[in-house]
Amino acid sequence: MTTEITTLFDADSHYWEPSDAFTRYRDPKFADRGLVLRHVGGQTRYFFGDRPHPIIPGPGDVHRRPRPGALYEYFQGKMSKARVGDELACEDPAAHPEWFQRDARLACMDEQGIEAAWLFPSQGVCMEGPMQPDIEASIEVLRAFNRWLQDDWGFAYQDRIFGVPFLTLSDVDGAVAELEWCLEHGACVISIRNGPAFTPDGNRSPGDPMFDPFWARVQEAGVVVTAHAGFEDGYVDVAEAVAGTWQLNPQYTEGKDAADNVAGLTAHLMKHRLIQDFATVLVANKLFERFPGLRFAYIENGADWVGPLLHTLQMVNGQNPGMFKSNPVDQFIEHCWVAPFVEDDVETLARHLPVDRILFGSDWPHAEGLPEPRSFLTKVSAFPLEDQRKILGGNARMLTFG
Repeated sequence: MTTEITTLFDADSHYWEPSDAFTRYRDPKFADRGLVLRHVGGQTRYFFGDRPHPIIPGPGDVHRRPRPGALYEYFQGKMSKARVGDELACEDPAAHPEWFQRDARLACMDEQGIEAAWLFPSQGVCMEGPMQPDIEASIEVLRAFNRWLQDDWGFAYQDRIFGVPFLTLSDVDGAVAELEWCLEHGACVISIRNGPAFTPDGNRSPGDPMFDPFWARVQEAGVVVTAHAGFEDGYVDVAEAVAGTWQLNPQYTEGKDAADNVAGLTAHLMKHRLIQDFATVLVANKLFERFPGLRFAYIENGADWVGPLLHTLQMVNGQNPGMFKSNPVDQFIEHCWVAPFVEDDVETLARHLPVDRILFGSDWPHAEGLPEPRSFLTKVSAFPLEDQRKILGGNARMLTFG
């Protein structure tokens, strides 16, 4: 038996969206609602009515992109963004067909030693929140986006590229119908926003029984549900409350002197707050008790929150006898998988989760990810070889193919 790991299954890989990703299949009656494209200063930009997108300038095919891995040391806390300089907008998208075309991506994956990958949006994960409160338009834009995704990438292209459709829970019946369409077209991995669901009656936990028809169909189909980090409008009020309590500025101000710009501190106080709350509430809402067949994967949300989450669940369980049918810690471990940030300590995560529940994700080709996906091998070198195989591919393979 060979002792060498030759290929990896990347559970967090990305494409860049071209200019028509959200509009190619959009119903014309929504042309001026939800996400719209506007030409400003000679460039195509994303707008929501008169509001520009708060963090994304515009489509990935008309704006220069970051060098993959440019922010890796920044997210390790070893440097400031200023040292990166032009590397955050140095790559000509026309020179990178692997970011836009699936056959070019397959060739790139061969060179990288990637056997298969879950492909997530780069920009699509940052769109649902800013489109609120026009729920009807947000549902239509995301519906159109999924059809573009199936068109350009496919949900299971050659059983190597798994484009992950993005579903919204804003309308339960609509979510079930969209799930059915995705399943009919081969989806085996889907994604929802990791945050409260926007509904006409206000925000709701995705674990609320009102969404049970959706979860019942997910369980029946055996599809994997992922929660991938994005731009989270659902916690704006929380961030503002934290900032206000400590008299901090909740918004980063471009060009402001670093000594006075404390938005970064607010961001660190909020770091992992949303995902830990989200994961806690799903268990507390008895989602996994009602649907014991669900499989949930947390992608690009890091791993430092897992230990505190399990501690919280254990405390709630101990202080409230009879609240859960089984230990909520065991429920999370049974039903949930976690892909740590590329800068996280995987050995620390393994103290809380069995290796069977840890996924490898490179976040390639993003600036905060790995410049070379296979360099993640050094992060798991201390594990036994069989455990390395599980983390680097076996676990994602099992989730994908059952």
